[in-house]
Amino acid sequence: MPVVFSDTSEWSTMVLPVLWALLSAFFLLGFVLVSAIFFVWLERKVSGRIQDRLGPTRVGGKFGWLQTVADGVKLLCKEDSIPAAADHFLFRLAPYLALCGSFVAFVALPFGNGVVARDMGVAVFFMLAVLSSEVFGVIMAGYGSGSKWSLFGGIREAAQVVSYEVPRTICVLIPVIVAGTLNLTEIVNQQNGFFWNWYIFHDPLNFIAFWVFFICGTSSCKRAPFDLAEAESELVAGFHTEYSGFRWLLFFMAEYGSMAAVCGIAVSLFMGGWHTGILPFDPALKLGESMGTAGMILGNLVNVVVFIVKGWGGIFVMMWVRWTLPRLRIDQVMMVCLKYLLPISCFLLVMIGVWQLMIPDIVSMVWKYGSAAATVILTAVWLINVWRKPSLSPPGVTGWATRPPALPGSSAGKEQAVAGV
Repeated sequence: MPVVFSDTSEWSTMVLPVLWALLSAFFLLGFVLVSAIFFVWLERKVSGRIQDRLGPTRVGGKFGWLQTVADGVKLLCKEDSIPAAADHFLFRLAPYLALCGSFVAFVALPFGNGVVARDMGVAVFFMLAVLSSEVFGVIMAGYGSGSKWSLFGGIREAAQVVSYEVPRTICVLIPVIVAGTLNLTEIVNQQNGFFWNWYIFHDPLNFIAFWVFFICGTSSCKRAPFDLAEAESELVAGFHTEYSGFRWLLFFMAEYGSMAAVCGIAVSLFMGGWHTGILPFDPALKLGESMGTAGMILGNLVNVVVFIVKGWGGIFVMMWVRWTLPRLRIDQVMMVCLKYLLPISCFLLVMIGVWQLMIPDIVSMVWKYGSAAATVILTAVWLINVWRKPSLSPPGVTGWATRPPALPGSSAGKEQAVAGV
């Protein structure tokens, strides 16, 4: 029997929220999947660049754009096997639970002014709580695989995540105390204007809290040098040793989704969210005043692009760190948290209250503008050095360099040395 609505208001009250929820889930899931495809390609390029390799160059053209798509098709076609000693129910459930913990966090993440699936008053803690549930999928995978290597990886992840959650949450409280709210949209709106209004430049405590949060976030995403849950040099492949095909793919989608969520929180709390930092106004509000709804939509498109670029920049740094630093031992990972990050975060939590109550506004202004100016100068010096010293391509390849590198003993090397190159 069809449902009959008495009036239009009743229809809008019952149906529109459902349609908005379905539409939000569709776009968020698409964003997570497309981002994961891009991140896999980017990670291969970053690792190749750091290790003097090219990375993907064949599938999809010169830059290997379709390499990740080809790998995804391969994984979907692989045989899906379950070990005889595994708990079949837990083994099947684990990857979906891990992915859900990563995906649901995006529900409260604002990509623009009003561009959020669910605007929550406790959005910060909701995201942290949901992201923490990913560890249950990892533990379940380790326990349900019936393998000691998988079990070791799952237990390591449990100890690591529970430990690093404490300083990570404390560091989140630093900008929350400054903003006076847990609503991410309100926190971002308080950082409107130029980039020196971002909370990372508000005071030295927020500046330090940002880096402590980023380190803890890297650990919670199981990224090197904190990837002890996998540790292929010790545990074969850690908690996902027995997984293959589509289920293996889900774990890595969850990992890259968590990276995007953690970087989204960092961008919202410390780096102005969707604000460009070079405009004194919000494009969505400014264009909305002059062009109406169309201007609001156009301005929010700019905001979403700015937010995504900032978040992807944080993910790039995570990849940079992974392929630069060696993996730590499990005792070193725990020592970094309990001996250094936890005391630092507790000190920051106490001192931010002191700063808010006792430090004069003039001191805060001097720090804000001074730290922002120093950041601009250091960034400009770094870019000039990068421009003046172009990278060399691997031997025999001239893909990204202006000239091939000089090999020891080669005539090209002698000619360049004589020419003073």
